[in-house]
Amino acid sequence: MFIDPERSKRFNTDWLTTGSWYLFKGNIKYDQYTQELTLFPNDIMTIDMPGRHDDAKEKRVELHMHTKLSALDAVSTTEDLIKQAIAWGHEAVAITDHGVVQAFPEAMKRAKVGSDGKLPPIKVIYGLEGYLIEGDGVQFMAGAKRKKSRKKAETVEPVTPEPKDDTEGKGSWHIILLAKDMKGIRNLYKLVTLSHINYFYKKPRIPRAELEKHREGLIIGSACEAGELYQQILKQAPEDVIEGTARFYDYLEIQPIMNNEFMIREGIVKDAESLREINRKICALGNKLNIPVAATGDVHFLNPEDEVYRRILLAGQGYGDADTQPPLYLKTTAEMLDEFSYLGEEEAYKAVVEAPRAIASQVAFLNPIPDGLQTPKIEGAEDTIKDMAVKKAFDLYGDPLPDMVAKRLDKELGSIIQYGYAVLYLIAHKLVKHSNEDGYVVGSRGSVGSSFVAFLTDITEVNPLPPHYLCKECHTIHFGDDTLYGCGADMPDRPCPHCGCWMSKDGFNIPFEVFLGFEGDKVPDIDLNFSGEYQTQAQKYTETLFGAKNVFKAGTISTIADKTAYGFVKNYFADRKLPIRDAEVERLVQGCAGVKRTTGQHPGGIVVLPKGDEITNYTPVQHPADDVNSEFITTHFEYHAIDNCLVKLDILGHDDPTIIRLLEDLTGIKVRSIPLDEPKVLSLFTGPEALGLSKDETGIETGSLGLPEFGTSFVRGMLLDTQPGTFADLVRISGFSHGTDVWLGNAKDILKSGQGTMKEVIAARDDIMLFLIQTGVSPKHAFKIMEQVRKGKGLKPDDIAAMEEAGVP
Repeated sequence: MFIDPERSKRFNTDWLTTGSWYLFKGNIKYDQYTQELTLFPNDIMTIDMPGRHDDAKEKRVELHMHTKLSALDAVSTTEDLIKQAIAWGHEAVAITDHGVVQAFPEAMKRAKVGSDGKLPPIKVIYGLEGYLIEGDGVQFMAGAKRKKSRKKAETVEPVTPEPKDDTEGKGSWHIILLAKDMKGIRNLYKLVTLSHINYFYKKPRIPRAELEKHREGLIIGSACEAGELYQQILKQAPEDVIEGTARFYDYLEIQPIMNNEFMIREGIVKDAESLREINRKICALGNKLNIPVAATGDVHFLNPEDEVYRRILLAGQGYGDADTQPPLYLKTTAEMLDEFSYLGEEEAYKAVVEAPRAIASQVAFLNPIPDGLQTPKIEGAEDTIKDMAVKKAFDLYGDPLPDMVAKRLDKELGSIIQYGYAVLYLIAHKLVKHSNEDGYVVGSRGSVGSSFVAFLTDITEVNPLPPHYLCKECHTIHFGDDTLYGCGADMPDRPCPHCGCWMSKDGFNIPFEVFLGFEGDKVPDIDLNFSGEYQTQAQKYTETLFGAKNVFKAGTISTIADKTAYGFVKNYFADRKLPIRDAEVERLVQGCAGVKRTTGQHPGGIVVLPKGDEITNYTPVQHPADDVNSEFITTHFEYHAIDNCLVKLDILGHDDPTIIRLLEDLTGIKVRSIPLDEPKVLSLFTGPEALGLSKDETGIETGSLGLPEFGTSFVRGMLLDTQPGTFADLVRISGFSHGTDVWLGNAKDILKSGQGTMKEVIAARDDIMLFLIQTGVSPKHAFKIMEQVRKGKGLKPDDIAAMEEAGVP
């Protein structure tokens, strides 16, 4: 679609938003640029989104639904599925991904019970579709090797199975597990953990004996055609065997016959009537044994037309029947009643509406992830951090402390101690100290540099106070002009006016709110860069501090990226020799992207559990990528999902500390003895002369080729454009290079046009808040605006009004 150049002057593309629907009127003609028939619109108007509605007076509840977290199988987001159920007026909906519960955090965001007890607009029933195996599962334990675990878990010798019947050792049955209360959530997490750690073989399997042991708080359903009950009926097992199996379940499940149409194609059953007859038998069995029978959809996508995304993904995995997709979309009450009309009106209504609603009524409104940070305990952490911070503050700034220093220290310590964060500071202090004692410097990164207490406890070398002079002899302090100097290092040298000694220069002017929020209650994220060759030792030290059984790797979830989805789409149409337009490729890519592929581990993330607690109170655990031979155990949830309830330490490995250690050994010069405004060092960013080289002889424009972060062609281009002359300039260039869309098409153009200077252009989120405060916006509102912009939420009318009132240009 292209807009006429003249009309485009009056059209703002920001008016078009993703997810909205529009009606276009214009001319379609062949375009030389796209080499396709292309719409050139003359008129555009918004329209209501077309869609299905559930107009039933009493609505059904879906008890079997998969999200994009069912790996390479389901294609709808948790958010979209829940939104649809809410829009239809459904009172509840279940999440039942294959073998995992990784959609729970997103579901909880959409249907969280408030801290005041306020209920969400829908009840999410948290569950999973598991893989049930017979017996105690020993024969399924992975491999003939002794299992290795970083947790020092007990080893299990392989046992030769002795089948008890013809199903033993021949795979697994599908089973639905729904949590009806928090006990059920915890047992569900224990079963997911056991199935991934102890009984994983191609799939995370749950032995019947383990399920019996952890059944409390769970509602168990018989699942789809891959469930044991359905298979026994299909294979005409003896009636007493079928009835015995049915009694194991809290409800029996039937599904639309088109879900199982593949059985007709493969000759497993004769025809559709045979599938109907199996469902009738399940209903009769439920009536005889007084077990509810619930009709479910086995949902894998939201709308009928979304089957194309699943078709493409399954084809890409080599499924021969990918092009004959069953209609596994989320159905309305009327659609499901029509599906099961052959049962008779009364029986269909029981299965479609009454039974699912009755099952849902047994389930409480739940938050599967607890609120509140649970920190590991270190006796006396609060006093230790306070004493260390106060002592160093006195050593640097004298006793009594200058008013500004005292207020900043009191404010930070108050928040840190009140919200229980002292132990996090003490952990970081111990890790940094341990590395320094072994000869490796540690780099702090991210917002920890905004904490004065972190500076005083030697976690970071960044002093966040405004730029200032400090006499280390008589403790005279003088604050510079922070509108003139970006940091203390850039101020001119000056002697102490009282004792004549040369004063040190420090201060980077970073508000504490950047780290812990305006109320001081934001969970701190302390990122530390250790030497790559020392990272393992640093991570092992956390086990020494807290015990190996309380330390876990932070889990990650890998999804299909746009480029990979593009390959799936293009290959699908190429294999079938079908033409496809670029616009349609893009649409299909968006539908396929974001589906889970596998799991992994954060390169430096360590999650710490308080001693005496159980990890399954917060998350299941597993091996990364389901590799049963991995020595690591990770959180099952992506680590961001639990970072507000469990402590995550970022113990990252980098080359920089290693290089610094080697240079110190080679030269005998300690890196911290080199001033940040050392002229020769600063000159490296604008030319190579300090290295004894000339631009003419070498063709090298800067001396930063070997400097981490500043040696890439992209950043060297920035250096040439900006010609930095101060340390603050280098900090801002680092911000330009790391932020998304900060430099190209943004800061670069502003600087080039002369609209702003290096100091005025936004390089990091701190700049937003500091600038707004300086112009007169209230600090709290400035922080709110900064956070909204950082998270991509944009500005609200009251934000714009506040800035206009303060005269913000």
